[in-house]
Amino acid sequence: MTKKQTYIGMAVIVLIFGIIVIPNIIERAKNGDIVRDKVATLDTKEGGEGELAYININGEDRKVPAFKLIDQNRDTITDQSYKGKVFLVEFFFTRCPDICIPMSKNLIEIQDEFMDRDDFGIASITIDPEYDTPGILKKYAAAYGAVHPNWHYLTGNRDVIYDLSNIGFNINVQANPNLEASFTHSGLFALVDQNGFIRSRYDKYGNPLVYYRGSIPRGDTAEGHETPQIDILIHDIKKLLKEE
Repeated sequence: MTKKQTYIGMAVIVLIFGIIVIPNIIERAKNGDIVRDKVATLDTKEGGEGELAYININGEDRKVPAFKLIDQNRDTITDQSYKGKVFLVEFFFTRCPDICIPMSKNLIEIQDEFMDRDDFGIASITIDPEYDTPGILKKYAAAYGAVHPNWHYLTGNRDVIYDLSNIGFNINVQANPNLEASFTHSGLFALVDQNGFIRSRYDKYGNPLVYYRGSIPRGDTAEGHETPQIDILIHDIKKLLKEE
């Protein structure tokens, strides 16, 4: 191959790169996304120092779905209200007699860890919106000591909330039509970064957590019980906030 042919070949490669790659970069810049490394480093153990993964579904990194709901102060809150913040999303209900109790207590511990951070927030979305009015949610927040200014207890249209949970987050919630105040839900927390991407880590076996188990009491390590994940969640929030 002559030197001239080599130059021509390099020019063709550069041209193809410009046609395919540069428009994609420009489009991502328009969307306000920070340039991100697509390759997630696996943690060798829980609490490891690997990079947090993106939740990839059908070739796309999953973003928090758009939503528009009302909080405990009757203010309209949307996904854009959390723009630029690291935040957690949970689906719960105030009449819940079991897993919502440790979920709420765990969130209080997380709140206290990041009380002075304006770039952190929590979205607690009720799956019992007919009962959980803004007034009820406000009393519930006060009872648990939820005082972080970016912690919003959210209610709204039932169908919208169930689509947001089941379809938008793929976090299953169901209502029992035969029993009042009876709902099935998972007790999971979703971690969302500053750009609205759902983030997670891999466990020590190389399996993605996807979501964090929010319903396990922090001190509950008895044999046969699941390992609490609140400590690793706090660790990962700090990682996104660049404290670690």
